Amino acid sequence: MTPTEQQTAEGILFTDMYQLTMAHLYFRLGVHEKQAQFDHFFRSYPDYGLHKAGYCINAGLAWLLDWMERAHFRDEDLAFLRTQTGQTGRRLFDDDFLAWLRTNGNFAGITLRAIPEGRVVHPNVPLTAVQGPLAMAQILETPLLNQLNYPTLIATRASRLRQAGRGQLLLEFGMRRGQERGVNAGARAALIGGARFTSNVGISAVLGAAPKGTHAHSMVQLFLAMGEGELAAFRAYADVYPDDCLLLVDTVNTLESGLPNAIRVFEELRRKGHQPVGIRLDSGDLAYLSVQSAKMLDAAGFADTQIVLSNQLDELTILQILAQIEDEAPRYGLDADHIVKRLVYGVGTNLITSAGDAALDGVYKLVAAQTDGQTWTPAIKISENPVKTPNPGSKQVWRVYDRRGQATADLLSLHDEDPRQMQPLVLQHPNEPGTSRTLAAADISQIEPLLETVLQDGRLTYTQPTMEAMRARAEADLDRLDAGVRRLLHPHIYHVSLTPKLWVLKQNLIARFKAEIGREV
Repeated sequence: MTPTEQQTAEGILFTDMYQLTMAHLYFRLGVHEKQAQFDHFFRSYPDYGLHKAGYCINAGLAWLLDWMERAHFRDEDLAFLRTQTGQTGRRLFDDDFLAWLRTNGNFAGITLRAIPEGRVVHPNVPLTAVQGPLAMAQILETPLLNQLNYPTLIATRASRLRQAGRGQLLLEFGMRRGQERGVNAGARAALIGGARFTSNVGISAVLGAAPKGTHAHSMVQLFLAMGEGELAAFRAYADVYPDDCLLLVDTVNTLESGLPNAIRVFEELRRKGHQPVGIRLDSGDLAYLSVQSAKMLDAAGFADTQIVLSNQLDELTILQILAQIEDEAPRYGLDADHIVKRLVYGVGTNLITSAGDAALDGVYKLVAAQTDGQTWTPAIKISENPVKTPNPGSKQVWRVYDRRGQATADLLSLHDEDPRQMQPLVLQHPNEPGTSRTLAAADISQIEPLLETVLQDGRLTYTQPTMEAMRARAEADLDRLDAGVRRLLHPHIYHVSLTPKLWVLKQNLIARFKAEIGREV
């Protein structure tokens, strides 16, 4: 793909065709510039089959904002749309609509409120609220979902993997197995969610991070093919990287060849005044090999070297490895905790692809529109499944913390409500009448608004935090999340509630539209 073709494919035309046909319809009806609001939210946590998430980590916002700042309808884009025809050969887009796009086909009129990257988020809570001219807000749907859903999915998986590994160093290794250039957004999201480094050099350079990696089996295989052997391969690597020497030891035989040869090279490095980093295990029984490797390294005086594990790791595999180490280490007179604390996890495929649940069901729904140029009218979509009926109107999201300082619920209110002024605070179940919870002031330590204005009429009002700040924000939110909700298996349900005023609005709209349907029938 040429640079010009890439600009076309990834510019303003990076949207679905039906967004453009709807925008054209709005233009024909004369409502294309009416102000509208759309909410972006996801309906359920990622479910990996044997285990399920109990929270998500928000990610992707900064790159979406960058894209929105650049995206606009160019002459080349409009020329392409001019050639599009329907089944009878009639043009799909009229010249006056294309002329409007030439002048107005950008996001300068869009105001966007969002929950910042790195925050813990939950289903049916607006992560992003888009307000602006109807046609352009509609066209934004597909690129917004594309650029926010996947990063949130990957940031969540990285967070869970780090939890499974008890906070030990997590490396993202998935570039070779991911979905083409989507791995760039995936690597960035993994760093937000809990990975400390990625092997992806290009995105590391963009983010100002240090890429990490050692060597592959092929390096050792080359030396074997040349008749020089594994030891020679390790020595060559140590000569080039004496202070960053981390050796992959399972090309021939981990315990009978790889470890003894690595230890020999480590001893040579030590005599020269260098400290080896450690070894990597990429095949076999990783728990057993970790214990035996630790035993051999400790005996040789390398008790502080890392043991990096890779090869199809996921949350459950890591949990099983740790359980096995804790069971086996004492049999060999080793301290299991010392072994666990020197482990590093290099996770590739299962992280970058979110194996088991490869898509977040994020949606983009119209929740309000200006009907007379001033008055905002709430909008609703009725579903046979009450859970899929979105919450109408312009809203704010509040996080309610209990007297312990732990997050106890996310509360959706209408934009003109402030739960901090409500005593007592009533948390209404979003779908079940009569199911609510009441909190007295003494039960609440803090109520925090989550949605922030990041784009005002196309002007950026958001200062992008550093990667370290986003990662720290995720850790802080997790620390204030109940342990049952963080649980890797069968997590406890975190409550998302409505204020009574929003609940009444929602029920009235449902009743009204059902009545109108009855009259039409």
